Amino acid sequence: MFFSGKIFGGLLGLFLFGPVGLIIGIFLGHMADRARTLSHDGSEDGGQYFFFNTGYSNPQMVFFVGAFSMLAKLSSVDGQVSEGARRKVYEFMTRDLNLYGPSLDYARQIFEEALTKDASFENLADQFYHNFRTSPQLLTMMLDIFYRVAMEDGRLSPNEERLIDYAARAFHIHESLHDSIRRNYNVKGSSKAYAVLGLTEDASEAEIKKAYRKLILEYHPDTVAAKGLADEFKEYATKKFREIQEAYETISKERGIK
Repeated sequence: MFFSGKIFGGLLGLFLFGPVGLIIGIFLGHMADRARTLSHDGSEDGGQYFFFNTGYSNPQMVFFVGAFSMLAKLSSVDGQVSEGARRKVYEFMTRDLNLYGPSLDYARQIFEEALTKDASFENLADQFYHNFRTSPQLLTMMLDIFYRVAMEDGRLSPNEERLIDYAARAFHIHESLHDSIRRNYNVKGSSKAYAVLGLTEDASEAEIKKAYRKLILEYHPDTVAAKGLADEFKEYATKKFREIQEAYETISKERGIK
């Protein structure tokens, strides 16, 4: 009996990784089918390079696929994903993550593939936590990404808020930290600077310094690199690192903190 790469890859992925792995398997199976088709029609690269040389380790692929699969479910929670929502995610891929070439192709294919799969956002979030439960800063970064994409149109729908709230609970993110991330996307000016640090404007100088040191360590490029993330997400973390630095500088200037 002949099994297509999609079916075999999907079954293998489900066995290895659960809901996230189902999408990984189908995605890789799709690449295998493409490789077989291209090699049969005499294409010069035969598709093999595209399939076997993603450049991602297993943990990186799980993170990459899990992230864009959850974003697909988040983007389509209010119904069939609109072109505006799809454009919002694609802009995030290129503008925030600076994806290009094969990496951008992978991200788009994962996103589109996830839109057609039955795995729910909740199941994906649970599986994502299972894979990255020892890396709380990565889970926090993922929650921040959810808000950044969902708030691209300037509002958060009740359904989007419901899914993000579920992710925060599934990721075991403390309510106060979740609230600070939420406020970061709903405030402006100096209040935003405090929200970036997870604080309110009545925070003491000692609290400001403590929060800054904690966050700057969590998002430091060397810390993130040690977690084995794909370069694209390292770059996102680097932008967050700069945002934290700028927030601290803003508050320090206002308060005269040395």
